[in-house]
Amino acid sequence: MIINDIEKFLAWVSEKGIDLSYDTERHKIRLYEKQTIIGDVWLPFSLAFDPVKNGIYKVEKNWIIFLIRAGTAALGYFEEGVNTEHKVFRAYMVRKKQGKSQIKYLKTKGKSRAGSRVRLGASEKFFADINEKVSEYLDKYPVDYIAYSCSKTLWPFLFSAEGSLKKDDPRLFKVPMHIQEPGYEILLKVNELLQTINLIPEENFNSYFSDYKEKETQTPEEEDDW
Repeated sequence: MIINDIEKFLAWVSEKGIDLSYDTERHKIRLYEKQTIIGDVWLPFSLAFDPVKNGIYKVEKNWIIFLIRAGTAALGYFEEGVNTEHKVFRAYMVRKKQGKSQIKYLKTKGKSRAGSRVRLGASEKFFADINEKVSEYLDKYPVDYIAYSCSKTLWPFLFSAEGSLKKDDPRLFKVPMHIQEPGYEILLKVNELLQTINLIPEENFNSYFSDYKEKETQTPEEEDDW
């Protein structure tokens, strides 16, 4: 459910006696009814939440987005939501018959033939290039968030001692959306999502918010929800 007016929604939450808490790491508001979680409100990077006043205010933020699947990656820098730089990487790193990335294959089989070594070399360069480009953005621009979509099983290959991208960076933010095939258009779609106020009810609590839905003018929902 897209929320067009967050202040109006929070006023409705207060009227209903719904409790809330703010999750700093995930930048979302969690909603409770009698200590039971009933939903989450994902906030855009352009809004900040004041937990003392339970209020919202606008902020100017810049961010990086990087999306990685086996052999394909898309990344870019966004200044206040506007993409100013982007890059797409592709690498020959998937075994055709098995459809498994060479890195995962070697972890299970523990050996490599000539073709496998070629794919492994391409895989290592693939992640090194991504780290180098993201590090370039981090060194060049003021970055408030680093939004990513990448399996944590691949993190050992992504982060390096030399680069500015570190796995314990507090700015890292997991993109709440499944990415099938990274590309420039998907990068822009993720950026739109990260600038949307989205209410995600817990299972069995969809009807709980029907009163507010009736009062709210809705916009069409994206195919991929949060």
